[in-house]
Amino acid sequence: MIFKKLKKSDLEGIDAATADQKRQENKKMRTGISFAVVIILLIILFFASINIGSLKVGFFKLLEGLFVKYNKDVATIYDLRFPRIIISMLAGAGIAVSGVLFQAVLKNPLADPGIIGISSGASFTAVLITAFAPTLYFFTPLAAFIGGVIAFFMVYCLSWKGGLSPMRIILTGVAVNSLFAGLSSAFNSMSGGDRTGVAAIVEANITQKTWDDVMTLLPYIIAGLFLAMLFTQECNLLSLEDKTARSLGINVNVTRIVISLIAVLLASISTAVAGAISFLGLIVPHIGRILVGSDHKHLIPFAALSGAFTFLLADTIGRTIAAPNEVSAAVIMSVVGGPFFIILLRRSGKYAK
Repeated sequence: MIFKKLKKSDLEGIDAATADQKRQENKKMRTGISFAVVIILLIILFFASINIGSLKVGFFKLLEGLFVKYNKDVATIYDLRFPRIIISMLAGAGIAVSGVLFQAVLKNPLADPGIIGISSGASFTAVLITAFAPTLYFFTPLAAFIGGVIAFFMVYCLSWKGGLSPMRIILTGVAVNSLFAGLSSAFNSMSGGDRTGVAAIVEANITQKTWDDVMTLLPYIIAGLFLAMLFTQECNLLSLEDKTARSLGINVNVTRIVISLIAVLLASISTAVAGAISFLGLIVPHIGRILVGSDHKHLIPFAALSGAFTFLLADTIGRTIAAPNEVSAAVIMSVVGGPFFIILLRRSGKYAK
């Protein structure tokens, strides 16, 4: 009788181990499929965006014009559309990963660099440089980073009351965001609404972006994404209780500050070039967690790819929905992200404590 019980227990243990292994395999397969799908969609959207507009070229003609011999239409597309498309992808990746990092640091699934005021703080200091010191244009990324840091520490300090409440962070962030957004709009009006300067930042307009803007954005985004990948394990540990994380050898406060600075860097530099974009850093991480899980080793690269796709899709829709006029990608993201945020807020009553 005892032998039979042992055999039954052993069989149950084997069944449980087999079921767990199968779940892990299914999870890996879903993660791989999700990465493959988003990469394919991004490539398709990239080439589709190239051909949206008055000028259209075939795929082989495009390759020939880029790498073999000069073609006037391809050269025009290369100078006008390519910078815009690449900036959309880089900024989208930066903002999405910034959202992932802020959510890890603040333990708040509703955190987003646009909602909590980081983007508007960066936008404000970028506007100051553009409006009053245009000769210091190449220092705009640094100014934006400083503005993002100031905004973040304002939100962090004003939200602290014996601890950090997720809902207090959101409410404080909304107030800080409104403050800096209002100041940016005021300076935009004072500057006469110059679309190629201040208004382009305030309204997130990337119509007139050039290869110089691409080269300004590219090194910062690459550096920020690289640093984010270095801290994937720390981001996972920050989801635990602080006492537990400390027992595992993590200096929680220092780690939070470092990861926060990386997140501010990504959001601020993206804002300095592409303008303030809300909800992108909220939507993409949530979709990423559904598809690839909460492990930041997978979530961060997936968010980068998905963010690039989402921002480029929003910009492409904005270019076509009211052609020949354009709708800013920021407006498209607000229209989509507003209801998404409300749904998350209603489903996340436990975060209001």
